[in-house]
Amino acid sequence: MTIRRVLFLTTDAQAMREQMAGRQLTLAEAGLLRDDVSTDEITPVHIMSHYDDSLARFPYTGFRSGDHTPIAPGAVQAGGFSVTVVGHRYGKGSSREHSPAAEKLAGIGLVIARSFERIYRQNADNIGLLTSTDFGLVERIQRGEPIPMDELLAGRDELAAGILRSGGLLRFGREHLRTSGRAGPTDAAAPAPRTLFEKIIELHLLATPVTPPSPLPGDGAFVRADWRFIHEYYTGMAAHMLHSEFGRPLELFEPQAIVVFEDHTSYVDQSPAHLRAGLVPNMRAMCQAQRDFVTAYGLRCHRTLTDAEAAADDGTNVAGISHAMMAERYALPGQVVVGTDSHTPHSGALGCVAFGVGTTDMANAFVTGAVRITVPQVLRVELDGDLPAGVTAKDLVLHLLAQPMIRAGGGISKVFEFTGSTIAGLSIDERATLTNMTAELGGLTGIVAPDAETVRFLKERRGIDFSIEPWMTSDPGATYAAHIFIDCTALAPMVAAPGDPGNAIELDNLPSSVRVDIAYGGSCTAGKREDFDRYHEVLAWGLAHGLRVAPGVQLYLQYGTTAVRDYCQARGYDKTFEAMGARILQPSCGACANCGPGSSTDASQVTVSAINRNFPGRSGPGQVWLASPATVMASALAGELMSFEGLKLLEIRADSA
Repeated sequence: MTIRRVLFLTTDAQAMREQMAGRQLTLAEAGLLRDDVSTDEITPVHIMSHYDDSLARFPYTGFRSGDHTPIAPGAVQAGGFSVTVVGHRYGKGSSREHSPAAEKLAGIGLVIARSFERIYRQNADNIGLLTSTDFGLVERIQRGEPIPMDELLAGRDELAAGILRSGGLLRFGREHLRTSGRAGPTDAAAPAPRTLFEKIIELHLLATPVTPPSPLPGDGAFVRADWRFIHEYYTGMAAHMLHSEFGRPLELFEPQAIVVFEDHTSYVDQSPAHLRAGLVPNMRAMCQAQRDFVTAYGLRCHRTLTDAEAAADDGTNVAGISHAMMAERYALPGQVVVGTDSHTPHSGALGCVAFGVGTTDMANAFVTGAVRITVPQVLRVELDGDLPAGVTAKDLVLHLLAQPMIRAGGGISKVFEFTGSTIAGLSIDERATLTNMTAELGGLTGIVAPDAETVRFLKERRGIDFSIEPWMTSDPGATYAAHIFIDCTALAPMVAAPGDPGNAIELDNLPSSVRVDIAYGGSCTAGKREDFDRYHEVLAWGLAHGLRVAPGVQLYLQYGTTAVRDYCQARGYDKTFEAMGARILQPSCGACANCGPGSSTDASQVTVSAINRNFPGRSGPGQVWLASPATVMASALAGELMSFEGLKLLEIRADSA
């Protein structure tokens, strides 16, 4: 493999400018390489309206070196770069395959990083983009030394190497996966001891000529998913891939188990990022590509719900955020659920294995039914004790994100099995906050063994009389990669400082007050019924005590699904929200992914948000602090970051003064 130019993604803005101007740096001259480069920086969300070769213009256009975004559209191609070199946890965040696709289309053939996030690396494999953690290659490449393929694949599992040698997953799948059948045992209670995750995977394992019959952690395997779901940011790309590779019409595998969502574009015509870049027509074309695919193959689809459609709703529209809808309508304990979104683990709260995959993975699964997985290790996270007043699952997960082991990458590609007395006392909505945010913890997925609360949820929300089978739990003596113990009685309200969800700190330990301009409650993580119970509790208390949203603060509330909206309206919450001057948004993704009202429009703005990630540029150019639903509402009333307990104490002092 002969390489021309190496691009170092470094923290030194001057070094970045020099590279863009044509200078070739050495590794030593590049200085400190950037860690934690997210897919939001590789391809910002507004770039995702492109799903074909036009992506070549956009790799790294959101990349930040200090306060600078030094890489302009077209610069990677124009610079003749063929290798990218970067630090730890490269490709974290969203599962968007647009990121490695843009890199490859722009001429990048190899990415060298200290470590990679699971979904990014798997997506890269699937399209034939080489990745390596061997920094000894850099100097050899810059000398023009050809690197044998075997060296580039050193340390990779047999399946990943096979896919890369085939030129990508679709070609590999056509050759090996069309006739694969079940390999798992018929009795999940047979061998022991095993974790619940291992039992579910064994029951869904496929036998193929290229995977081991009993895969161990680190081995590549394929499973049959009970549900496959996709949304509009990925369907056009998947259709483009499939029709290019296999022609028309396609023969889809079990199309009745495919669910398609239109959930990111309800408010695209009000999205500052899309309006500023003139991308609304692109987004409409992207949506139409999905609708055409749905029509052509008769797939089940939940369409977006605009304000106008909601006003005319006769109660039959069912819409919302894809992974929240999967837990609300489809997923069941013991199943495997895959979706083209990093927050697919949301459904793990029900006791199923739910994980995100890239576009090529889903395209392959559409036609073969096989879903690729690198068998992970399992972490046992024991959460013990009652949560103090004002502390929620969001505070708990922010506390986990701040743990040194997690910040060092100890959760990457792992399964987080949540257990303990704290979990037993949490609702499914709160458990879903934990499993949802295993994406931020770096994990493959999160899972909670089904129990009486699971049965109650399925009966109350979905009318299902579900019986938990004896095997649906981890066995005593099951093997874990590590144990994490958290004394939840000692927790306090948390926030995460701008830039990364791992920048978590106890709210009371902030060195100074932080004013806020925008307060946003919503997203898959915080758009559930119980989240809206918290929003209402704080705002109703505020009304009763003569408080209003602080001057200069914009308050947004966005439902996760139509079922959540209907629940809030039935309980009269909407009247409280209206009295507080909140802008109510229809169920969908929005400011969380920088695709709707609630996103910042200026770098000086400060947002307190209940969303799950705050990477640079994720929700606009401003600074985003992550917090629990109650803290977001209390901060909106106070005009600065504040917990609900802190706000109540402040009012008591004011009344007694």
